[in-house]
Amino acid sequence: MKLFFHKISNWEYWPFQVLYTPIYFLWAYYAIKARSVFFFNASNPKIKNGGFIMESKKQIYDLLPKEHYPKTILIRENTDLKKIVSRIVESSVYFPFIAKPDIGLRGSGVKKIRNVYELSEYARKANFDFLIQDLIPFKNEVGIFYVRHPHQKEGRITGIVSKEFLIVTGDGMSTIEDLICKTPRFQLQLETLQEEYGEQLHKVLQNGEMINLVPFGNHARGAKFLDGSNLITPKLTAMINEVATKIPEFYFGRFDIMYNSFEELERGENFQIVELNGAASEPTHIYDPKHSVWFAWKELARHITYMYEISVENHKMGVPYLDYKVGIREYRLHLAQNNKIINF
Repeated sequence: MKLFFHKISNWEYWPFQVLYTPIYFLWAYYAIKARSVFFFNASNPKIKNGGFIMESKKQIYDLLPKEHYPKTILIRENTDLKKIVSRIVESSVYFPFIAKPDIGLRGSGVKKIRNVYELSEYARKANFDFLIQDLIPFKNEVGIFYVRHPHQKEGRITGIVSKEFLIVTGDGMSTIEDLICKTPRFQLQLETLQEEYGEQLHKVLQNGEMINLVPFGNHARGAKFLDGSNLITPKLTAMINEVATKIPEFYFGRFDIMYNSFEELERGENFQIVELNGAASEPTHIYDPKHSVWFAWKELARHITYMYEISVENHKMGVPYLDYKVGIREYRLHLAQNNKIINF
């Protein structure tokens, strides 16, 4: 009951459909103006469906400069374990690594794989194509939202979110599970963590000992999002713009980046792109607990307006909007894919 009221009183936990209710009206307005429900397709022409639905993460990685993302292997559904291991050895990927769906859903299905047994279990359960990816060694993560209109040579950063991972600190007496239950944000993840860690959660951590239970900054997996837009600087903007303009016809989306230090990130050193998200990207700095839902709606409206403007501009230059029948078919595939991952 305590957790229920915590979710109700903190809008960041509201269901997606509830949070976006006012935004649907704005979307309908822009769809009427564009004469296309699926106008988003034109926002990033080289990414399938603009990066809104059914986009392959591997295909997006292939658009990025190779030096800016970790080694990534695409594993097709039902691939034999021996073949998967052979691919891993050939690619010089080592345990532990990350496994995640190629077509994802807000962090669902993402898991740190520590050994061959965990790999075999993941591959056995996965009824979808998935990626195996080197574990990024850097300790910090940010989401950087980038916008550039097609007629512009340089884009801009419209928001930054910094992320606090699901880390518990021992007191010499409490089990890991006890420590999880002390923080409502973490306790909401308890069932998932119990499935993943099992008896390990009964371990008592020494005083001051820290453990990162979810080594990726995903809000749906317990990470705390903080508005880091104050970190936007001309140097950082120039660096991100340099990377973004190397990606063919990329205009709208969010870079999720892991990095060593902010100073190095500004210089373009010691960082890797975890993911590049397209038209479905959220300006995730809205989820900072200090922000009101009114702030969130304003930011969501601002960014959807950018996407609409970019899509219209590209459309005028010959980029077609997604055909309605094709769009409906893609949306149904999207729902089916979501069900696979949710039930994974």
